[in-house]
Amino acid sequence: MSGAPVDLDDIQGLVRFGYKHHTEACFLLLRVTDPVAARAWLARAPVASAATTEPPPATVLQLALGSEGLRALGVAENTIAGFSAEFLSGMGQDPSRARRLGDTGANAPGAWLWGSGTQIPHVLLMLYALPGHLPAWQATVEAQCAAGFEIMRRLPCGELRGNEPFGFADGISQPMLDWRRDRAVRDAEQLRYTNLSCLGEFLLGYPNEYGGYTDRPLLDPQRDPQALLPRAEDAPHRADLGRNGSYLVMRQLQQDVDGFWQALDQLADGDPALREKLATAMVGRTRNGHPLLPTAKSSPPDLNAFTYSEDPRGTLCPLGAHIRRANPRTADLPPGDPGMVSWLMRTLGFDAQSLEQDRVASTRFHRLLRRGRAYHQAQGPDGAETGLHFICLGASIARQFEFVQGAWLHAPHFDGLRNESDPLLGSRAPAADGTATDSFSIPQAQGADQRLPGLPQFVTLRGGAYFFLPGIRALRYLASQGAAP
Repeated sequence: MSGAPVDLDDIQGLVRFGYKHHTEACFLLLRVTDPVAARAWLARAPVASAATTEPPPATVLQLALGSEGLRALGVAENTIAGFSAEFLSGMGQDPSRARRLGDTGANAPGAWLWGSGTQIPHVLLMLYALPGHLPAWQATVEAQCAAGFEIMRRLPCGELRGNEPFGFADGISQPMLDWRRDRAVRDAEQLRYTNLSCLGEFLLGYPNEYGGYTDRPLLDPQRDPQALLPRAEDAPHRADLGRNGSYLVMRQLQQDVDGFWQALDQLADGDPALREKLATAMVGRTRNGHPLLPTAKSSPPDLNAFTYSEDPRGTLCPLGAHIRRANPRTADLPPGDPGMVSWLMRTLGFDAQSLEQDRVASTRFHRLLRRGRAYHQAQGPDGAETGLHFICLGASIARQFEFVQGAWLHAPHFDGLRNESDPLLGSRAPAADGTATDSFSIPQAQGADQRLPGLPQFVTLRGGAYFFLPGIRALRYLASQGAAP
């Protein structure tokens, strides 16, 4: 073991569990109205930890804070300044960030229901419940926090069934966290893709894939006289406000389900089999989750046991398919023959075939831990709406979420493609030179690529924000800080 045991009691359960048994959920966006009352409630909020509980509790509460929420609670500015620049500036406040993420046009922050302007949440409460327990649980929590907060928005979730609204199995490809801390604490070159990730990729205060510790607020011990915070592994004389916490990215993605299948039906000239084939090519999996490449033989089949090394041209799974963009499954070097000569040729760029494949960054530095939920508002305040509350966790907003969103999903030239963005999430906004990005190409084993032109926008961003999901000890510390601003 390369480090001290992990304190699961100090980690919010969302990091370790997807709460799949808790099929009912609702997310509450809050704003602080009374800092003293808000801190008092945060000090005793029943936040569930990552420690295993059998049987699972009937209800679960998880809690994350925005940078404006920290200020509204009265946390000192020199403490807040230790968080990442992306967290501090927010998702919807920087026009340059919006362009990089593809948040333009219909996705622009000015059109959001929440997350920009005066509608920036201070606190995110995530409520999960076993069947039949959510209404009473939600009413209890809302009553408890009413003295210190106002509810800016309620985001109900649909019943968890394993499929996203377009009808495809979701949540299959997830990184496996090194909870036992078996990985060596160093940046060792990996020549094969692995699903095992260093704990520090998702929790602050632990070594990441580079063998280092991500920056986070480290405080002088005198600022923590009651020793509420754990001490930093890499700086034992400092109190670690980030340890066992994670950054949480949330985006409300409205999905035009009817428009998606109608567009494919038109491209398929009404042929149901071809329509399904085109949809499968765009996603990269069949509806039941099977990838378009052979997987390692196992019983039951492991739908996550494959790479794209045997499909460099994308004739099995298109290069621009959604799952290929979201997780290219690349190693530090393109695949090749074993031995020092082959390694040197690939490293120095003398292998033409490897050079052709070396167009996508190593995946292990950009993994996301997804924890989203689908939703359907039949009679919501904004009319009928179906979509996904996308939630992901990571230790670096820039290197993980923003890289994946900007360099892989939104990028029109991902993996050598020409002017096409993600077939599901793409905003279809023209490239910088005005070139259209509304097509999707399907490489063929023989002949030219099949190209699907004129795709409409299927997913519209309705709101989003960056949060800090603190460790439970850090939450209690933050609740003890400051006076009313």
